[in-house]
Amino acid sequence: MVDVPALVAQAREARRRRGPRLSRRVGGPPPPRGVVRAPPAPLAGGAYVVGLTGSPGVGKSTSTSALVSAYRRAGKRVGVLAVDPSSPFSGGALLGDRVRMSDHASDPGVYIRSMATRGHLGGLAWSAPQAVRVLDAAGCEVILVETVGVGQSEVEIAAQADTSVVLLAPGMGDGIQAAKAGILEIGDVYVVNKADRDGADATARELNHMLGLGEARGPGDWRPPIVKTVAARGEGIDEVVEALEKHRAWMEERGVLAERRRARAAREVETIAVTALRERIGDLHGDRRLDALAERIVAGDLDPYAASDELVASLTGT
Repeated sequence: MVDVPALVAQAREARRRRGPRLSRRVGGPPPPRGVVRAPPAPLAGGAYVVGLTGSPGVGKSTSTSALVSAYRRAGKRVGVLAVDPSSPFSGGALLGDRVRMSDHASDPGVYIRSMATRGHLGGLAWSAPQAVRVLDAAGCEVILVETVGVGQSEVEIAAQADTSVVLLAPGMGDGIQAAKAGILEIGDVYVVNKADRDGADATARELNHMLGLGEARGPGDWRPPIVKTVAARGEGIDEVVEALEKHRAWMEERGVLAERRRARAAREVETIAVTALRERIGDLHGDRRLDALAERIVAGDLDPYAASDELVASLTGT
């Protein structure tokens, strides 16, 4: 058994090994019940969660490292949750983001936690929300969540972060491809990285044009800014931080931040509840109730929807 309250207290005192150890306790799908859910709850809720996503190769890890440096210069404690894809063959993951963030390895004010997706779609790991809460409880003021990289469906980060940053780079596809990927709907701040390459200005113009198509924003609504950076040299990173702080202030002023966090908590509760129910249903394989319903469906006496209603009623007692 792990003394979770002691780990939380030590992590908040900047004992750097405690935060990662806590986050490892929620590393599997689903997280072990009762291990970390109660003690961190009163302490969590104050961290600003920033999600970074974009196609592979746009410089997410380098940009994340540069943002860590910027926030550390401002004296803030930073947590990094870097999600890597799991191999479909071995089930493992190359947690390479830690290599790119080696500059912060000895900084007691930075927690870097790598997580494997373990087959979970959406760009994040199953237990990412729980890990974010642990880092929040450990005293991190800013938490940067880096996804595996969006394809054409992996946009879950928009539901898990206070502010979503979408990174693009010259030569990584046109605006139509960006629209297909869904990233034009999830971004609060857009970053054109590797802006020292040819085509950076054209990428920014095209992105600005695509964002304006079908725009239905009213007066005072947030319009996502487009910032050009060269993350490898730290250029433009201060402008990104400025854009993030402006978005945070806008959300706080209009109550959007609190609403996003309530919606995020509701989704997490729903996911855990559905997973628990699915586990109970999984235990029914070979159960006479399930077999009887299947027989009635095969005989044409019952349809699957009615059968599922009966099964849920038998499980919940309603």
